Amino acid sequence: MKSVTGLAQILASTILLSVVAQAAAQQPFPNKSIRLISPYGPGGGNDTLARLIGQRLTESLSQQVIVDNRPGANTIIGTDIVAKARPDGHTILFSGVNTLIINAILVPTPYDIIKDFSPVAPVAGTETIMVLNPSVPASNLRELIALAKAKPGGLNYATSSAGGAGHLVGELFKMTAEINIQHIPYKGSGQALNDVIGGQVQISILSPVSTIPHIRSGRLKGIAISGDTRFPALPQVPTFAESGLPGVEAKVIYGILAPARTPKQVVSKLAGDIARIQRTPEFNDKLASQGVDAFTLGPEQFADLIRADMAKYAKVIKAANIKLE
Repeated sequence: MKSVTGLAQILASTILLSVVAQAAAQQPFPNKSIRLISPYGPGGGNDTLARLIGQRLTESLSQQVIVDNRPGANTIIGTDIVAKARPDGHTILFSGVNTLIINAILVPTPYDIIKDFSPVAPVAGTETIMVLNPSVPASNLRELIALAKAKPGGLNYATSSAGGAGHLVGELFKMTAEINIQHIPYKGSGQALNDVIGGQVQISILSPVSTIPHIRSGRLKGIAISGDTRFPALPQVPTFAESGLPGVEAKVIYGILAPARTPKQVVSKLAGDIARIQRTPEFNDKLASQGVDAFTLGPEQFADLIRADMAKYAKVIKAANIKLE
């Protein structure tokens, strides 16, 4: 009898848990505050954009969206928190997609960015721009390529970090133009910018927003910008494609991802709200003030973009023997 009673209790508990789980699954989303993990420290570009979209989602979802900064290990610590979170949409990630991909290619991570995440939506993106010190005797990309071929290994280019978007664009430029210029990585864009202005390096590849004042003042020469279109604030600077080098691009994308197995209706709800926010003039004005633009894709298209960029970046990283420093 005791064994029968014990079995009955187990069955009753199992049924109860199933009923509770079904009830939780049927609750409207969101039914509590949302934790938006930023795997960077406070005050940087990712954190600023996370708080910007978090505030708008708070209003849209009628639930508090709390930005939780969890920096460390080149974003791996915060990213891993989301990978292991309950897949109900109440813990999500806001990160630079390029960093996620580069980490996945170059270092062993405790998660798989394809298998352990459900891409929700990109939020914003920006391009990279190639600038020269005014002393460099080149006024356009073709002249720079000719100069580099005349002096193999004689030119240097600075970026904000090894393995970042600027580095990838630089290596794509070298491969496509069949030239040899030397990469000098810095720990941030500020020092890289100062050294190209000061003439310690001849070339730099950085975000447009950090270079605009110096191009306008004549302290730098804008040569080419990645992407399909020219940057509105620098309409005189052509794209790499316009200059004869299509495919030299590595768009910096900031987006939101949820844990894998998050219900599709939850992902769709979040993606739909983000898309509506991106259509508002006020939000776009805020993005423009940060030097970025709204970048809109559905969840499936966002997932396709991540896979495509992984394949593209892996090829460049292997060919250029890029390593994180």
